[in-house]
Amino acid sequence: MKKSIGVYSNLFPMPVLMIATYDENETVNVMNMAWGGICARNMVALNISEGHKTTKNLRQRGAFTLSVADIPHLKESDYFGMVSGNDVADKFARTGMHAVKSTRVDAPIVEEYPLTLECKVVEFQESASGLRVLGEIVNTLVDDSVLDADGVVDPAKLNAFVFDTFQHGYYAVGEKIGQAWESGEKFM
Repeated sequence: MKKSIGVYSNLFPMPVLMIATYDENETVNVMNMAWGGICARNMVALNISEGHKTTKNLRQRGAFTLSVADIPHLKESDYFGMVSGNDVADKFARTGMHAVKSTRVDAPIVEEYPLTLECKVVEFQESASGLRVLGEIVNTLVDDSVLDADGVVDPAKLNAFVFDTFQHGYYAVGEKIGQAWESGEKFM
């Protein structure tokens, strides 16, 4: 039997996305975000509030990188969601992580994250429900260590984790349990 629990903005899993931007002083800022993802073949959507340092940087620079958080950097990734760049100017430096400037967009690439999308801002959509930033993916960078023999990203090697909006936990992902467009063939 199902029980009604009211209106919750909870789904599982939620991605743990790391948005990296530069501020007006070329300082790297990274934000941990679960409210975003792929919204078209070459587009991402970020649902973000206006008060974030990241939002200011997006408006000023028009670019960002979006990385998948991985288990080896869980503590750093969580810290990026705990502390605002508005309050702690050197929050990226405190983690000891490293960044290089993208050659395609005006944003930093966090070297430790194995999968990064380089994106340019194409639209700010402001509505009563909040701010959505649409970004065009101009390139994808991937570390060789997470590729399979065919040069395709292996989710098990990616070591990604997801966010649990119900109890605020992080969970590892990676075990393959079926094949898309084949597992349901028996119902055809």
